[in-house]
Amino acid sequence: MSQISGLLVEKPQSVTAVKGKNVTFVTKVDSSQMLRKPTMKWLKGKWMDLGSKAGKHLQFKETYDRNTKIYTYEMTIVKVVDGDAGGYRCEVTSKDKCDSCTFDISVEETQQTNILEAFKRSERKQKEEPEIDVDVWEILKNAKPCDFEKIAFEYGITDLRGMLKRLKKMKKVEPKKSDAFLKKLDPAYSMEKGKKIQLSVELADPNAQVKWLRNGQEIKPSAKYIFESVGGIRKLTINKCTLADDAEYECVVGEEKSFTEVFVQEPPVTITKMLDDVHVVVGEKVEFEVEVSDEGANVKWMKDGVELSRDGKYRFKKDGTKHWLIINEATTEDIGTYYVYTSGGESKGELDVEEKELEVLQSIADLTLKAAEQAVFKCEVSDEKVTGKWFKDGVEVIPSDRIKMTHIGRTHKLVIDDVKPEDAGDYSFVPDGYALSISAKLNFLEIKIDYVPRQEPPKIHLDTTGSFVNKNTIIVVAGNKLRFDVNITGEPPPTVCWKKGDTVRISEAEGRVRVETRKNLSCFVIEGAERADEGLYHITVTNPAGEDKADVMVKIVDVPDPPENVKCTGVGEDSASVQWDPPKFDGGVPVKGYLMERKKKGSSRWTKLNFDIYESTTYEAKKMIEGVLYEMRVFALNGIGMSQPSASSNPFMPIAPTSEPTRLTVDDITDGTCALKWLPPERIGAGGIDGYIIEYCVEGASEWVQANETPIEKNSYRVRGLPVGEKMLFRVTAVNIAGRSPPAVMAQAVTIREIVERPKIRLPRQLRTKYIKRVGEKVNLVIPFQGKPRPVVTWHKDGAPLDTGLVNIRTSDVDTILFIRQAAREHSGQYTLSVQIENMEDKVNLEIQIVDKPGPPIAVTVTDVWGFNAALEWKPPKDNGNCEITGYTIQKADLKTKEWFTVLEHNRRPSCTVSDLVMGNEYTFRVSSENICGMSDDAGISKNTAEIAKTGLQQNLQPYKEKDMCSSPKFITPLVDRSVIAGYSAAISCAVRGLPKPKIIWMKNKMIIGEDPKYLMQNNQGVLTLNIRKPSLFDGGKYTCKAINDLGEDEVECKLEVRGMAKNLHQLQLGYNQKKLLQTFLNKTLHPAVMLPSTLHFIFPCSFTPSSVTFCC
Repeated sequence: MSQISGLLVEKPQSVTAVKGKNVTFVTKVDSSQMLRKPTMKWLKGKWMDLGSKAGKHLQFKETYDRNTKIYTYEMTIVKVVDGDAGGYRCEVTSKDKCDSCTFDISVEETQQTNILEAFKRSERKQKEEPEIDVDVWEILKNAKPCDFEKIAFEYGITDLRGMLKRLKKMKKVEPKKSDAFLKKLDPAYSMEKGKKIQLSVELADPNAQVKWLRNGQEIKPSAKYIFESVGGIRKLTINKCTLADDAEYECVVGEEKSFTEVFVQEPPVTITKMLDDVHVVVGEKVEFEVEVSDEGANVKWMKDGVELSRDGKYRFKKDGTKHWLIINEATTEDIGTYYVYTSGGESKGELDVEEKELEVLQSIADLTLKAAEQAVFKCEVSDEKVTGKWFKDGVEVIPSDRIKMTHIGRTHKLVIDDVKPEDAGDYSFVPDGYALSISAKLNFLEIKIDYVPRQEPPKIHLDTTGSFVNKNTIIVVAGNKLRFDVNITGEPPPTVCWKKGDTVRISEAEGRVRVETRKNLSCFVIEGAERADEGLYHITVTNPAGEDKADVMVKIVDVPDPPENVKCTGVGEDSASVQWDPPKFDGGVPVKGYLMERKKKGSSRWTKLNFDIYESTTYEAKKMIEGVLYEMRVFALNGIGMSQPSASSNPFMPIAPTSEPTRLTVDDITDGTCALKWLPPERIGAGGIDGYIIEYCVEGASEWVQANETPIEKNSYRVRGLPVGEKMLFRVTAVNIAGRSPPAVMAQAVTIREIVERPKIRLPRQLRTKYIKRVGEKVNLVIPFQGKPRPVVTWHKDGAPLDTGLVNIRTSDVDTILFIRQAAREHSGQYTLSVQIENMEDKVNLEIQIVDKPGPPIAVTVTDVWGFNAALEWKPPKDNGNCEITGYTIQKADLKTKEWFTVLEHNRRPSCTVSDLVMGNEYTFRVSSENICGMSDDAGISKNTAEIAKTGLQQNLQPYKEKDMCSSPKFITPLVDRSVIAGYSAAISCAVRGLPKPKIIWMKNKMIIGEDPKYLMQNNQGVLTLNIRKPSLFDGGKYTCKAINDLGEDEVECKLEVRGMAKNLHQLQLGYNQKKLLQTFLNKTLHPAVMLPSTLHFIFPCSFTPSSVTFCC
C-alpha cells in the first residue's frame, strides 16, 4: 500500500481560462529520496487518464535538474474549449510513496454575452470579494438548503455550483446497506489496454445466482469473459481488455444491483529508439530510423516545424515498431532538423549534406608529337554523370572534323588528328560545377633526319601473367572493364587487326568494345563486360617484312541466374519442404549453394532462413505457424556473388495431419458385412477434415485393403464383401490437405458372422391403449422392433391379412410404418403386428377407432304439456359416429318468430322437461346429438307441438302521442374562466341544447371572431370548443358564445387571462439584493424597446410600473 507523502514541492493552481487561449500547469517533484524515477499521471475527473490524449490539444513536457534533483512536469492545453472545464488531478507515485493534488479549470467567454455576467463584473468593480472564512462552511453545513443563496450572497460567494460541490464532499453519507451484497463492486476500475481485469463481489447467500451485465446487455461466459464462483464470492474476469470494454458493468442478484464503470486506458506510444544525426554528401540516400513502443502506432514527421507529406521527395516506411523517413537523393536544401512525434513522445535528428568532392582517377599526360601524328588527351573522374569542357590556352576548344571530344562513363577524351604546329599549347579539362581543372601540355616536335628504311618482321609478345588463368585465356567478371595490352615489334610499324571469331572485326573507333593502338602497343578494351563478349579473339599484325598471329580466349564470368521452379512438395504442422531447379546459367563458375527466404502472403517483409550456404536443392523450412499462407524464394551463389531472387513459389500453408480418430467400435455385424462407427480426432488443426479412409485385413496378415475409394465424411461406414467366419481387423484414418493421420485400429479381431437376436417389438406408449382418430385425418404409426437377422414383418386386421390397397405399410431394418392418408370408418378395427425370425416370434395388438359426428335423434315427441311446461322424449340416433353419445342439446322455437333458442345442453337422458314457456304461444322443439367429434350436423324435430293456453287476461293499449322535441337554445354547460400561459395552445368549451339546431357565434370582447386562422371553432353534437393557437398577451379578454335558432337565443361568457411564458424576477436564481439591483439597472440603463440576447427570457410582475421592460426572444 502506497503511503501519502509530500513529494510535490510545487502544485498546480486552479485558473479561469479564456476560451481559445493556451493555459499551462506546472508541478515539481523532489526526487532526492527516491531510488528510481517517479511516475506522473495527469487525470481529469476521477479516472480519465490524459496521457492517452496527448496530441495537438494536450501537450506534456518533462525536464530534470541534476543539481537540485527536481523533476518538472508541464501540461499545456492548447486553445481552451468549453469541454476543458472541470476538475483535474495530478498524481505522482514512486515505489511505496505517492502524492496528488487537485485543481479546477473554469472557461469564460472573451466577450460579454449575458446580462448576469455584466452584473457580476460591475459588482466586482464596486466591491472586492472577501476571502471565505472557514466559519462560512460551518454555517452552510448547519443551514437549510433554502437559505444557501442568502448566506452565499451575504459572504460574497458567487460560484454557487462550486459551493454545493464542496458541501457535498464535506457531508458524510452513510452507505445504504444491501441485503444481497456483503461487498459491492468498486465505483470504478481502470486498466491498460491488452491487460486483464477482475471484478469481484461478495454475496450474503452463497447459493444465489448472479447475472453480469455490460451496458444493460447480459454477458455470456466465453474465452474473453470468465465467471468464477468460490463460496459467496463471484468474480468476472475480462481477458485482453480493448477499448470496446470501456463500459458500465453491473452485477444483478434478484432485484438488487451493484454498478461500476471500467475505464480502459490506451497507453501512450513512446519512442524506444531515438533519431540519430545523419551526415551525407549530395546525391546520397538518407534514412532516418526511429523505433516506437507499439507496433500499430502512427508517427508524424516534421522538418523545421512543417509536417512532411508523402510525395516524390519523401518516402515513409514502416515495419513492425520501426519507422523510416527516406530521402532518395539528398541536396543542400534538405539540410535542417527533422522531428518525429508520437502520442507519448518526440525525437529529433540533424541532417547535414555536404557538396560531393570530385576525385581525379586518371590525370592528363603531357604529349610531345611530330607532325601528322594523333594527340589523345584522356582523363578519368569519380562521377560518371559529371560533364565538362576542354580549353586550350584558356580558350574553349570547338569540335571539328580534326578535333573530337568524347565522354564515356567516367572517361573524358580529347582527340586531335593530324597534329600541326599551331596545335601546340596548354590543354585543360574543367568539370561543370566544380572548382577543378586538369591540365597537360602538347609539344610539337619538328625533326629533320635522313631516314634509311630498315625492315624487321612483326612479332606479337603476349604477357601470360595477370588475368590469364591458363595460356591465352582471360577471365573477366561481368560488368568489369577489360584492358589487355599487347606489345608489338617490327619495322616498319606493323598494322594490327583484331577479330572475334572469323568474321567480326573490332574497329578502333569509339565504343564499348574497341582497340586502342599506339606505337609498339595495341590495347584491347571492353567497357562493362557482358556475357555476349565471351569468345575467341584473333590478333593479326602485318608489315612488308612479314606477318604474325595470336589467339586470345576471353571468358566472361557472372553471378548465376535465379533458381527456377521453386515449389512446396510437402507440409507439416510447423514446417514445409521446398524444392527448386538449379539456375540455367551458373555464371561460368560452379554454383556453391543457395540462400532461402520466406514471407507471409500479403506481407513485404522477407525473412532469411539460412546464413550458411545450403548446397542441396531441397530444403525443409521450420518454425512456421500452422494455418498461415507463406511464400518462398531462393538465391543462388557462386564465386562471383549472389543471383537475383527466384520467382516466389505458389502460396502454401503449413498444415499437420489430424490425430487418429477416437472410439472406433463395431456397430453391427451380418454375414459378409460389418458396420463401424467412430468419433472425430481430438486434434484437427487448421486443415480440417476432408474425410475418412476405412481399411481391413485378415487377422495375422499384413496387407490392408481399402474399403472405400473416396474419403467419406460421415463417422460411420458399413464394410461389405467380407468373408463369412473370418476374423478381421479394421482401422480408420482421417484425411486432410496435409495427408493421412495415424490410424485408429481395432484392439481385437472381429468374427464376421451374423449374431442371432430374439425379435422384440417396442410398442410406443400411445399405442398401448385404443388409438382414436377422426374421419379424414392422417394416420402415421411408427413401431420400432429389433432382431437379427432381419425379421419377417406381417400385419393382420381382425384376424385376416391386411389389405395393402386400403393401408400403406413400409418396413425397414429397425421399424415398420402403418400409414393412412385419409382415415375412414372402415379402417377401424384390431390390428396385429407379427415379427418373426425362424421359429421365434413376437406379436402385439393395437386397436384403431375412426370416429365421426353422430346422426340426429329419431322420434322426437312432445308427450305432455301442463302449465308453462312441456315434456319431450326421443330415441338415440341410428348412427352414433362409431363412438358413445355423450349428450343431447334441446332447442325451442315459437311458431310466430320461428327463432331457435337453446334450453338444455349436454342432457344425457333421451327425455327432458322444458319449463318457463310463454302463455299463449305454440312451440316446436328440435334435439341434436353429441359425441367426442362434436354435435350432429342435423337435428331431430318434434312431430307435434306444445301450445300454452291463455288464462283470460286482456291488455288495454293506450293511444300513442308523439312528443314535440322543439326547444329554444339553452346552455347546459357554461364557459369557465381560465388562466393560460402565453405560447401554449389553449381551448375553452361549453355545451348547448336546442331544436332545430342553433347557429353558434363566438365573440371576443363583444366582437365577432369570424374566420381568423388563429382560432378553430368545433361543434361535436352540441359540445362547442374554441381552440386558440399559441395565445399571446393580446389574446386575453372576455369571450362570449351565442346560440340562436327560430325559437330564441342564449349566450354564455368567460374571462381568459394569458400569462407570460418565461420566468419572472421572483423565479430567477438570484438573491434578493441581486434582483433589486438588476431591476434598477434595467429600468435606468435600457430603453423599454431594447431587446436583450435571445438566451434570456424575463417578464416583470404585473405590479411594476408601466415603464417595466419585457425581454423576450
